[in-house]
Amino acid sequence: MTAAIQGTAEGFASGQFEVACLPTPGAPPFIQAYQDQIQAAPGMLGLVREHEGDWDAFVVACHSDPHLDALREVTRRPVVGIGEASLRLASMLGHRFSVLVTDPRSVPAKEDLLRKYHLETSCVSVRPAGPPGHDQEERYLAAGRAAIEQDGAEVIVLGCAGLTGLDRRLQARLGAPVLDGVVCALIVASGLVRHGIAHSRLRRWSPQG
Repeated sequence: MTAAIQGTAEGFASGQFEVACLPTPGAPPFIQAYQDQIQAAPGMLGLVREHEGDWDAFVVACHSDPHLDALREVTRRPVVGIGEASLRLASMLGHRFSVLVTDPRSVPAKEDLLRKYHLETSCVSVRPAGPPGHDQEERYLAAGRAAIEQDGAEVIVLGCAGLTGLDRRLQARLGAPVLDGVVCALIVASGLVRHGIAHSRLRRWSPQG
């Protein structure tokens, strides 16, 4: 997954800026449960503190956006989550959008994330793909078609970093925008860096960084 994210990021950057996708020390192989998020916290904070002077921005490449607020407190660089970036961009690209997730257990957490970002009225559905064992693209294609035809979605969000690289193929087959969170986060992060903007430190995120 780390290599796939790196490949997507390099493809988007197209040599205009450098990207490095680093695994989180001490974290599980991927974030699935709330306990996984807790285990990942020390390593995530450590990476940002360690590389504060090396990079112009940080991207949290997990669609659950774990510890996004805490990370914004420890650095003055922009910190962008792939979940927030893709969900907010989806709300700009169509009247309603749908999020495709890996399994039914992911649905409640994704609904909580939508409420956190005040986007629950813009999201028409959170749909898990079909059971594992079938071709991945076909599973998400079927879920995307159902979201468009049955739920009225106009935009599809891929709700897991592990789905990176599927967006262009699904978009061509669905005839609707399909958003890869990794790309969305880089769109936001690179734009903020180019224009010299970072997160406000007046109230919400205390000025620890």
